[in-house]
Amino acid sequence: MRNDSGNWVYVWDPFVRAFHWILVVGFAVAYFTGEEILGVHVWAGYAVGVLIVNRLVWGFVGPIRARFSDFVSGPVTTLRYLQDLLLFRAKRHIGHSPAGGAMIILLLLFISATVASGLVIYGAEKNAGPLAGLFPSSAAQPTIQSNVESDDEILGKENRSGNGVARVAKETHELFANLSLLLIVLHIGAVIFSSIAHRENLVRAMFTGFKRR
Repeated sequence: MRNDSGNWVYVWDPFVRAFHWILVVGFAVAYFTGEEILGVHVWAGYAVGVLIVNRLVWGFVGPIRARFSDFVSGPVTTLRYLQDLLLFRAKRHIGHSPAGGAMIILLLLFISATVASGLVIYGAEKNAGPLAGLFPSSAAQPTIQSNVESDDEILGKENRSGNGVARVAKETHELFANLSLLLIVLHIGAVIFSSIAHRENLVRAMFTGFKRR
């Protein structure tokens, strides 16, 4: 698509577009794998984490349409936009709409929580990853005989502590992963609805970078 006719404006830079679609693939791979294919699950989680960190940086130093300052709005503005959208009278935005901006922030927060809790699980259960060694591991073996407690007592305490951390992290991980998936479904529905309301193909714009002027 070209903008030399004056009918199109370049909105989404290559990083924003690549981030969007790679995140879709990375989250899908991570969500539909798990302990059954742990290696794939872990590396997909790492990829998603790296993407999130880079998007946060890009939100401050990237082009204007990629910056948080361009699309983050207050709750009143966001709710008013949603109401107007449902009534098919919402103002069209070249960049992200207030509702779109709110969805981006929510997704960044929820997916970040999913990745962080996954790292805790990996460190607590497998004693692996960047958080390895920070939590008592169920695989840990005491090397020095204590004068006060037996080896079995020490190992029992480590198991209970490590398993407790892993259990809480696992519940948190599953909660935020499912909430993130719910947000993604809502996001897809909102994109379809907005495309109809504003009579433009928002999915195509995220591939090409161009939107109708």
